[in-house]
Amino acid sequence: MPILVAPTERYKASFLDAVREAQATGSGLGDTLTWNVGEAEADFGAFLATLRRFEPPADLPEGFVHSEVRWLVDGDTYLGRTKIRHTLNDRLREFGGHIGYELRPSARGQGYGKLILALALDRARELGLPRVLLTCDVENLGSRGVIEANGGECEGEFRLAFYEKPIRRYWIELDRS
Repeated sequence: MPILVAPTERYKASFLDAVREAQATGSGLGDTLTWNVGEAEADFGAFLATLRRFEPPADLPEGFVHSEVRWLVDGDTYLGRTKIRHTLNDRLREFGGHIGYELRPSARGQGYGKLILALALDRARELGLPRVLLTCDVENLGSRGVIEANGGECEGEFRLAFYEKPIRRYWIELDRS
């Protein structure tokens, strides 16, 4: 059964394979277009430290909020990642929200999107968040379906001056009972 874990050396080979897979297909995994696989492979510990740089109690650069990265894994296989932001600033209220998630290309269309978001919502509950905001491109039907399947209520569709595509904003109420 897939679980969320903190990024560790244990998943190095599978994670790097996922980055290569995403780069080869020109598809997702966020920073993979800027991540240098060779550098990450050469000093994976330093790479992991950059992923953890916004975790509490880190001193944050202006404009940043505390957040954590978690990986969805099944055994030793990396399937995807989620970023959970502990609070919102003005920019994240417009675009990004509390939770972002992505799957490696070969893991898409298999229900892992719904699972990674459900597990991220569980973590948000543990953090004491009463509700969370998620955003996605209007045309991203897969992400819209994942968010809606996890209880997302659409606030509306928006155009932003700094982003070329229209987006949707969704709120999910987190029942802490």
